[in-house]
Amino acid sequence: MIYSRGVVLGILGCLLAVVFTITGCSKPAGENAQQDKKAPQGIKIGHFASMTGSTATFGQSTDRGIRMAMDEINSKGGILGQQIVLITEDNQGKPEEAVNAALKLINQDKVVALLGEVASSRSLAVAPIAQQSKIPMISPASTNPKVTEVGDYIFRACFIDPFQGSAMATFAMKDLGLKKFAVFTDIKNDYSTGLAQFFKEKVKELGGEIVADESYSEGDVDFKAQLTSIKGKKPDAIFIPGYYTEFGLIARQARALGIKVPMLGGDGWDSDKTFEIGGEAINGCYYSNHYSSDDIRPEVQKFVSDYKKLYGSTPDAMSVLGFDAMMILADSIKRAGTTDNQKLRDAIAATKDYNGITGKVSMDAQRNALKPLVVLKINNGKTEFVKLVNP
Repeated sequence: MIYSRGVVLGILGCLLAVVFTITGCSKPAGENAQQDKKAPQGIKIGHFASMTGSTATFGQSTDRGIRMAMDEINSKGGILGQQIVLITEDNQGKPEEAVNAALKLINQDKVVALLGEVASSRSLAVAPIAQQSKIPMISPASTNPKVTEVGDYIFRACFIDPFQGSAMATFAMKDLGLKKFAVFTDIKNDYSTGLAQFFKEKVKELGGEIVADESYSEGDVDFKAQLTSIKGKKPDAIFIPGYYTEFGLIARQARALGIKVPMLGGDGWDSDKTFEIGGEAINGCYYSNHYSSDDIRPEVQKFVSDYKKLYGSTPDAMSVLGFDAMMILADSIKRAGTTDNQKLRDAIAATKDYNGITGKVSMDAQRNALKPLVVLKINNGKTEFVKLVNP
């Protein structure tokens, strides 16, 4: 259809009127500026964690520790004249959700650094994103060595599994006098498989024997078949390098089958849920951890006291590591004098003898924290300090 010149001009006039009407409905510049002021102001730090899911205590405890550190920093004036703003995203205990959380924190929230995760599998999912984006990432508690191998922007505030696995094997053989071991591994968990590997290597190096090597997957609830097989091999102890949910169930089922030998584990056992799920079945078991609440150092006792006042319970290692990770990051920002990603990365890498709650922390050439571990014994619903092991 062909229109006359007058009709065309009329149509154009109507269209312009619509455009002006739409434009007129938008908010004035001043109003937009006023709205922008409501957005969080300050140095934005991102935390991705399992706030829900099967390992929810890990994320919740870590977040509490990070927030305690943030509040302490902000109460003293913040850093570089600005307050710390923490943005926490729940990854539901799933690697794919950890990726989504990190992308949101980096691309939308524009954080200057990431804190997370506790679980090595979720840290390994996010580390390549942080590395590619050149956003420094500090894992409070991922102990698998592969995490920091991703790149030079990835750090951790904890010891690594070669040290932890070797220390527990040495303790079991030299301190407890044990020689034959069963190993029960979560095959879908990078943390568990790595820790199992280093434990087995050290046992063999010291002349011990792995008499049974069984596996399960996170989320399993019936372990009787594997435990029956283990029982038949008559080990002196069972090494279970998994997380607290499965360990508690394994311990109960093992005792029900008449297995009386001690069970050994790593820092993945550290949760109040361990005692709730395992009950009396976990008495006499040993595990490695990042700190002991019985440590008499003033900074430890102050943190334990402050945490109890806020949350009514004794802090686990994840809350302590969260606190230390945030403090190391804040100290690095202060030393860098900027939040520029390259300069901040360099400052974190230069961390030396930082006096944290979990001990003095120095970053080695692989961006792993050099620090001691403690061996704890579970007895009558609580942990007892057994031994300090230096790296």
